[in-house]
Amino acid sequence: MTELSTARRAAVTVLLAAGLALALAPAAQADAPGAPAAGAPAPVPAADLAGARSAVQDPAVLDKVGHFFARKGVPPTRQLTIGAAEEAKAASDAAPRLAGDTVPVYTLDAGFVSGTPGAPVAKAEFTASKVVAGDGQSASVWTVRQGDSWRVVNIASGGDESDYAAKAAGSGGGTAFREPQVNAWYVLRDGRVLPLDDEARRSVGAGGVSLAGYQQLVHQRYGDKLPGSAYDREGKGGGYEVNAAGAAEAAPVAAAGPDGGSALPAVTAAAALGATALVGAGAVLRRRRGNR
Repeated sequence: MTELSTARRAAVTVLLAAGLALALAPAAQADAPGAPAAGAPAPVPAADLAGARSAVQDPAVLDKVGHFFARKGVPPTRQLTIGAAEEAKAASDAAPRLAGDTVPVYTLDAGFVSGTPGAPVAKAEFTASKVVAGDGQSASVWTVRQGDSWRVVNIASGGDESDYAAKAAGSGGGTAFREPQVNAWYVLRDGRVLPLDDEARRSVGAGGVSLAGYQQLVHQRYGDKLPGSAYDREGKGGGYEVNAAGAAEAAPVAAAGPDGGSALPAVTAAAALGATALVGAGAVLRRRRGNR
């Protein structure tokens, strides 16, 4: 693919949680056997992932996912052509079930962009569990830890979060992470940042770049757009696209949902990505389709 796909993630809010960007911070810093590789975030403990998965398995949550499938991602605020009874039957027939592992979702870290010594390339923002329906639809259920419990905060169509983590594991291991400004997925492996999708290949090339080279790249792109910058104070941060030369250009139009509005309520997008200039609320809403 030579152009950034404009296909969007259809998403519906299940439960809203403030402070999502910080919710996994304790888990990401928990003790784990062995020190993480240079630039890699500490792994989220298996017990935390199990707790997140248990929250998704709650029958009430799976019922909401069934309705998400029945509505084909159309928000609850928008009327369907079918009635409530038909929707309820379609939700039951969807028979949603979990597929694959619950995974932590890592996003480009502002400290890494600014050049903070020892900062990991990415930080854990939330966990994602892939759920599939009987007709083949799939969705990603996002969870965050609040206190001692895990809470479902969003459902989004498709399963990029789980799929790219599995792709990284199956191609040699490493940490899969996302640069949301350009909708690019990478894997950090053996001190190199390697592409997992077309956007990432346009960003760093098919062979990837060294961790130091990637830090220089994202610093050039976003170093003057970090939280507290003039760019941030002016309320910008609508996302970016990588041009033919590999530079990130501002793309101020946020992604739209199927009803023409934002695919995620502002509070959810703000929570999921910190609502900072570095992590633009619009960028995460884009769902790429095509070759991976």
